[in-house]
Order: sequence, then structure tokens, then C-alpha cells
Amino acid sequence: MLRYFIKKANNRRTLIRPRVIVCVPSGITQVEKRAVRESAESAGAREVFLIEEPMAAAIGAGLPITEPTSNMVVDIGGGTTEVAVISLAGIVYSKSVRVGGDKMDEAILQYIKSTYNLLIGERSAELIKTTVGNAYRDEKAEHMQIKGRDLATGIPKIIGIDSDEVRQAIIEQIKTIVETVKSALEQTPPELAADIVDNGIVLTGGVALLKGLDNLLREETGLPITITEDPLTTVVIGSGKALDEIDTLREIMI
Repeated sequence: MLRYFIKKANNRRTLIRPRVIVCVPSGITQVEKRAVRESAESAGAREVFLIEEPMAAAIGAGLPITEPTSNMVVDIGGGTTEVAVISLAGIVYSKSVRVGGDKMDEAILQYIKSTYNLLIGERSAELIKTTVGNAYRDEKAEHMQIKGRDLATGIPKIIGIDSDEVRQAIIEQIKTIVETVKSALEQTPPELAADIVDNGIVLTGGVALLKGLDNLLREETGLPITITEDPLTTVVIGSGKALDEIDTLREIMI
């Protein structure tokens, strides 16, 4: 995959060995770092930079990472939730939990299997999450029909599901995300916590688009919550900006 991207970026000029920046979770181990670095080098990279995902997200969101004020970034992707407090081009505190959109999809799939005896695929589970999924109880529940295979008869079947059921299915993952954010706030030094009260929390990553998640976090923390303009690509945009400003990158890279 890396070879393919490098080839695309170089317009198929194979002799050029580019600089490569790879975004990694903040909780990554030394062994995992070495594996990522070696993978990029063997794919044709001349120089490999590793940057933590919350830092890349902060750059992509346009936050003033080099200033002496603190910003809290919560990046909720497919595999991990990253919470980080950033100040003076460094991560003051970070926490990474292996809970994200993929675990939510799996929870929805298992809920439908146990409740309705219906087998659905991962893509259907993701569609349910993005269509009627929510993290905060709404006055009016949304409904949708889903197709799957009846486990008793083996025959395809259609059932209806509403947003309240989906929220119940993913409640454990939502609780973990909220607790991780609260834990990060508790661990933040008091001087920096004052800045977070003013600046609030910035949400990025695909799960930031889950309906009501910002409202739930606002209620649980009492802080302003901002979702970036395009949560799905914030980390990618940030890593691209970091690569453009190589001096800044050398400050923030792992």
C-alpha cells in the first residue's frame, strides 16, 4: 500500500525517494514505532517522520500548537480514541484507548444478531451507525430498515431499527470515550486547564460525526466543544502541513 502511494506521489518516477510522514497513535510502543518506520523505508522512503495523530489533528484544525496556550484535541478514529493536551509544540498529556468506530460497528452487529436473530455485514452496521446512530437522546427517534439473513431460517429478511436501539448498542463505547476525556481533564495541570476552559475541546476523526456526541461531551464536561470542518481528513491535512514546514516537524516528531 505504501509503495503504491509513493509511486502515485512521484508520478511513477521510481528513482526518487521521498520524505514520508506517518501518523501513529499516541500510545504506540517502541516495537510498533520501529515496525512502522521500517515498513515505510522498505517501501521506498528516503526519510521517515512519525507524528502522533492528535498533534497532526491539531495542526490540521489550525490550532496554535507552538504558542504557550494549551488546546485539547480528541481524535476518534476507526481503531483508537486519542485525547491529547498540546502546548508549546509538544504533547503535555495524552491518552489512547483502543475504542473507535470499528468497535461500535461490531457492537451494532452483535446487538442485531442477539436481539433479532439477524446476521448483517460490517458495512451494514456502519451504515446504521452513520444513518440513525446517536450518542445523545433526541426527542424524536429516527428509524431505518435493514436487510440481513435470518439465522433460524437462512432466508433474507428485513427489519426496522430506531436510533434509541442503536444508542443502546454502542453505549459502552460512548461511555469509554467520555471517561477517557474526563480522565485527561483530571490529569491536566491547573494552569493549562484554565486555557481549555476558554478554548474548549476540539473533536476530530470520523466518529466526531456521530450525532449528539458533541452535545453529550458538552453536558458531561461543561466545556465548549468544537467539531473541525472536515473531521475525516483533519489528521491527513495536518500531516501534510507539517511536512510543508519541515522545521516545525522536527520539533514535534517522535
